[in-house]
Order: sequence, then structure tokens, then C-alpha cells
Amino acid sequence: MKKFRHRLKAFIAQPANIILIIFAVALTLLTLYPLMELLYNTFVINATDAAVFVDLKRGMLSLRSWQKILFTAANKYSLINFYRPLGNSLLYAVLSAIFALIFGGTVAWLITRSNLKAKSFISAAFVFPYILPSWTLALFWINMFRNPNVGIGVPGFIYSLTGWSAPSWFVYGLFPLVIVSGLHYAPFAYIFIGGILRNMDANLEEAATVLKTPRRRIFTAITLPIVKPAVLSTFLLVFASVMGSYAVPVYLGSPVGFFVLTTKMKMLQTTAVGQAYIIATIMVMSGSTVLLLNNLLVGKRQSYTTITGKSSQISLVNLKSGRYIIAALLCVLMVFTCILPLISFALESIIIKAGDYSLANMTLNYWIGRSGSVSSLAGGSSGILLDNLVWQAGKNSLLLSVVCAVLAGSFGLIIGYAVVRKKNTRLANFVSGMSFFPYLIPSMAFSAIYLAISTQFSFLANSFLLLALVGTVKYLPFASRSGINSMLQLSKEIEEAALVYGVSWPKRMVKIIMPIQKAAIISGFLLPFVSCMRELSLFVMLTSAKTQTLTTILMAYSEKGASQYGNAINLLIIILVLVINFAVNKLTGASIDKGIGGN
Repeated sequence: MKKFRHRLKAFIAQPANIILIIFAVALTLLTLYPLMELLYNTFVINATDAAVFVDLKRGMLSLRSWQKILFTAANKYSLINFYRPLGNSLLYAVLSAIFALIFGGTVAWLITRSNLKAKSFISAAFVFPYILPSWTLALFWINMFRNPNVGIGVPGFIYSLTGWSAPSWFVYGLFPLVIVSGLHYAPFAYIFIGGILRNMDANLEEAATVLKTPRRRIFTAITLPIVKPAVLSTFLLVFASVMGSYAVPVYLGSPVGFFVLTTKMKMLQTTAVGQAYIIATIMVMSGSTVLLLNNLLVGKRQSYTTITGKSSQISLVNLKSGRYIIAALLCVLMVFTCILPLISFALESIIIKAGDYSLANMTLNYWIGRSGSVSSLAGGSSGILLDNLVWQAGKNSLLLSVVCAVLAGSFGLIIGYAVVRKKNTRLANFVSGMSFFPYLIPSMAFSAIYLAISTQFSFLANSFLLLALVGTVKYLPFASRSGINSMLQLSKEIEEAALVYGVSWPKRMVKIIMPIQKAAIISGFLLPFVSCMRELSLFVMLTSAKTQTLTTILMAYSEKGASQYGNAINLLIIILVLVINFAVNKLTGASIDKGIGGN
């Protein structure tokens, strides 16, 4: 017993152990418990289900919701509400991940392994689409390519300028969904794969070149196996993100009946809650399955280390005249994805009649007009800069983003410290895995989980606290990964020297660790902030009239057909995100758009 007390005392004396225990309990309650609650609610008959299943009473346990959504052949109910959206979701997610990998990986290789021109501009601009909300490119795509023969029949910019009428499959459906999502998430592949290519030893490739090995063989036998972990990680992140995407499929899929699991879950939320929870459960299972496959594939080879030093000589592939052509094409694409969207949103927010871009058809009423002077579709509201609803939503968005960033960033830093100090222990591995797990749960499914919990706790229902709790847990993976990476770069000797002089743990964190890793730590706060500012899928089912955010009222205006308001608010969100990111970068050196660079 005395020996046990000594061990317990020694265990408690280490702050990292206490931190790991606290977060092991907290993350279990915030992730595993909600999952169990979600699964339980798939068997509970609630008010909407009781209206459908008249022979069952509210609160009863039953498999009827599962039977209804999975095995109802009448009127093709299961096919329309589950199996077809499931197939669409999987196809959409897989194709988007493949496109992002190919495009982002190719650009990363061109930047690091070729004599491509304009590397600095391409490198800086390539990550720009990820800084913007994912649905920004979707709105831009519609603004550019809509025409009288597709959808609502309103002419877009290309039709008004050239008269070219894009086919339906080009404007709406799977093709634009894959292109838009692939472009948005290509920076994942660019940063992950590019970072490995820049830091890997080039001697392996040089040796193969000396032996006159064909370039194609060098790529497939040497380069590709080394970047395999980055490829699998990118696929996992993009697949999980796209599976949980809601706004992009709403804008580009719903007009032509291309429904995915997230859009069907939102539709069933008001008519069949139990079935909506079942869809959320399936989405969680899909994310977990991808993680398992990733671990199995990477686990077959435990180490991907192939060198012990880094060569200073990298022989760049000579693209000859192609370096100008490829650079020009990439620069045009960067302009298309970075600059034209902003111009498009600005134009679409001031025109009165869609498709007419003459000066006589432009007005600033949608920005600064008084009540009653602008579109009746928006309920006679004032321009967005004078509308109290927009100002309240803006305050909610900023406050929610700050709260989530502070909480997620602080917890991520503390988790990173404890996990690194107790690296490879079971407790550290458990906390590390649980802190990343929320990322694998699609956003819509994650919000459905906490929506189910809020029904059990009245103080959470339709509250700002619920939004803050959901945002903090959902963005914790970003902050925890940033915290772990920053702590891995910090030697133990620095802290141990302070410990010898009796410096307490809080003081060591504030006076030593945080100043040294300031930029990395602030980045861990910045990413949750920016992500929360542009988030829609996570909050669309949880907001009430008092807790509306800029993204949710943007969606509300778009659903009403008040596109000028939607474009104006979209541009406002983008400006806020860019200004905040720029300001933090200039003040601290931290930024979410730090890519792999290029000369």
C-alpha cells in the first residue's frame, strides 16, 4: 500500500499526467457519450415519428425508424431517402478527394521539383481557396455559368457576356460539385505532399538519375512511396470533409435533385427525426471506416524514413518551354479561384435585375439602402450594413469564433504539451486519438449528435452555449495537432532547466514555452477562429432566431431568392476572414495560409 501511495504521488506530481486524465474523461464525455446518445435516439419514437407511426407512442423504443429508412420499397422511399443519397455522397467524396490529390500533388511537385516560373505567386495563391468558405466557389460557379436554360433561368456572367449557354450537367450536379470541392481542398494535398517533397533527401532521386532510370520510374518507385502517408492523410481529410459538406451540395446539387446524405438529413430533421439520426450514424461510421483503412494501409509499413540527412543539391526537372505555359495556365486558374469570385460577389450584390450588368442596373441599396428600398424577397429589410439582423448575426459570429478559438486553442496547446511529454504511453495515445476523432465525424452528423443531447438538457437547447460547445469540440483537432507539432519541436532540456530552479508548471508555460513557440501557438488559435467564422454545416441545425450567424442568414436569404443579399453577406464574410488573417499574420507572424513556399 505504501508503495502504491509513492507511485500515485509520483504520478500526480507530473502535470502532464493530470492533464491527460482530465482530458481523457472530458473527451470521453464529449465524444463517446454523444455518439451513444445519437445511437440511442435512432431507436426512440419522438414527436415527428409518432405522427408517422400512429400505432406507436412517443418515447417508446422501436426499430421502426431503421426499417422505414432502410427497407421501405413502397414509392421507392428507401432508395430516394437513403440509398441514392448514400451513393451520391460516396461518389462525390471519393472523386473530390482524388481530384484534390491529383491537382494539389501535381502543383506541389511542380513547385518543389521543377523549374516552373512564377513559383512565389502560385505558392501563395494556391492556398487561398481554402481560406474562403467552401460554398464561396459554389456561389461563384453559379454566378458565372447559370443561364436561361438551366435551373431558375436567370442569366449569369458568362451568358450575359458571350451568349454561351452551359449544359445542365456543367452548372449543377456531380461535375461542378467535384470541381468546386476539389479546388477547395487541393491545398491539403499541396501543403502535406509539398512539405514532404521539400524536406526529403534528394540523393535517392539523384542516384536513380545517375543510373539513367526513367523519370516515370523514379516517380513511381521512389517519390510516390515516400509521400504515401501524406497521400493517405489527405484522402482521409478531404473524404471526411466532403461527406459532411452541406452548403455546396445545396447550391450545386439540390436544384437538379442531386441529393446527398447531408441534404437529406436536413430535410428529414423536421419530418422524421429518428431517420435523420440514422443517417447521421451512417455518416459517423463512414468517417471511422476511412480512418481504419488509413491506419491499416499505413500500418503495413511502420516507418517511412529513408534517409538520415538532407541533400543540399536538388536537380530540378527542366520543363523547357513548358515552364512558361504551365505557369501561365496555373496563374489564370489562380485568378479564376482567387480574384474573380470577389469581383463576382461584388457585382451580384449591387445589380437589380439578374443578368444585366449595365451601370443603370446597379445600386448600393442592398448594402446601405433604408428599409423598403430594396428587394421584397428579403422581407423589406434594410441594406446589410444597416440591418439590425445582420449586425446581430455578425456579433454572434465574431463572439462565437473568439470563444471557440480561445477554448479550442487553449485546450489544444495543453493537450499537445501533455501528449508530447508522455509520448507513446497508452494514456497519451488515447487522448491524442480522441482529440482528433471529432474531425472524422461529418459536420452535419456532429451537430445532429449534440442536437440529440440538447433535448435531454433544456439549458442547452437553442442556446449560444450549445453553439460554443459544438464549435470547441469540433475544432479541437486543428488546435491539438498544432499543439502537438509545436511541442515536438521544443526540447525537454529547456523546461527541465527551469524545473531545477523550482519554476512552477504554469510559469514555465507562460514564461518559457509559449514565448518560444508563439507563432505556432497563435496559428492553433487562428485556424479554429477562421473555420468558425465561415462555418455553415456545423451550425445550420442548431441556431435559433437569437443565435443566427452570418452564414446561416446568408443561407436563409439565398433560399428566399434574395441573391443580392446572399452575395453581399458572402463578400462581407470573406473580407472579415481575410482582414483578420492578414492582421494576425502581420502582428504575430502566424497564419493559416503558410504553404510550402517557392522561389
